[in-house]
Amino acid sequence: MPKASTDRQAAAKDIKLLVLDIDGTIAGHSNTISEPVKQAIFAAQARGIQVAIATGRMYRSALRFHQDIGSTLPLMAYQGAWIQDPNTQKIHRHWVVSREIAHQLLDYFEQPELRSLLSVHFYINDQLYVRELTRETKIYAERSGIIAIPVGDLRQALTNEPTKILALSDDTDLIDKLLGNLRRQYTPAELYMTTSVATFFEATNASVNKGTAVRYLAEELLGLQLANVMAIGDNFNDVEMLEYAGLGVAMGNAPAGVQAIANWVAPSVEEDGAAIAIEKFLL
Repeated sequence: MPKASTDRQAAAKDIKLLVLDIDGTIAGHSNTISEPVKQAIFAAQARGIQVAIATGRMYRSALRFHQDIGSTLPLMAYQGAWIQDPNTQKIHRHWVVSREIAHQLLDYFEQPELRSLLSVHFYINDQLYVRELTRETKIYAERSGIIAIPVGDLRQALTNEPTKILALSDDTDLIDKLLGNLRRQYTPAELYMTTSVATFFEATNASVNKGTAVRYLAEELLGLQLANVMAIGDNFNDVEMLEYAGLGVAMGNAPAGVQAIANWVAPSVEEDGAAIAIEKFLL
């Protein structure tokens, strides 16, 4: 059931910050922002609304989208574990996963029955480390516009603590099972776990999610309140952000569980749903 609706036109007048997810929200199969979405974002900015990006992507992978929309705000990457201002290079937040938990997760992923089925990614200091270059990793790296660094034993990369750990498999049932099993092993106070797409299991520091990141940006850095925030997202890693925002919009391509917590559901990413949502509420 959608969140209790307020007078949406009144809420729309209060919006001063628009936060956008990337994949499945402003970028679809083309891996770029379509012209209608870009123009809608520019029109919102022309009305004095600031626009920010909150993504599960690496900082370096998200940067071109941030630049494409001309955002002047810090970029929230890795579900908000890494918040950096590209204009000043200042890192506002960098929350990591402990080495101990990283080792435990690696032991879990490398069980004989799982090892050959998963591509494991460690993100350390905005670099991607992998055991080997699997087909899935190559596709991921190409879409992300980054270079994956194969190291053999990933334990060698753990001289520094990872920002994020990702396990990738084309078998979505396996990813669901992985998430369920690990949620029984770790409490939310120990680890934040989510899926950004059905094939990605992602783990970050327990305090990390897009909701806490957007709250930090809005309240701490911009002096705004949740009533001033509109957020658009398409997957389970967007839920906390959509719940926090005064106006939370889910994409038409979002899973039913994500659509259920939104104030409004936009058309799909391939139908430029983000542009339609911006035009409906902000323009």
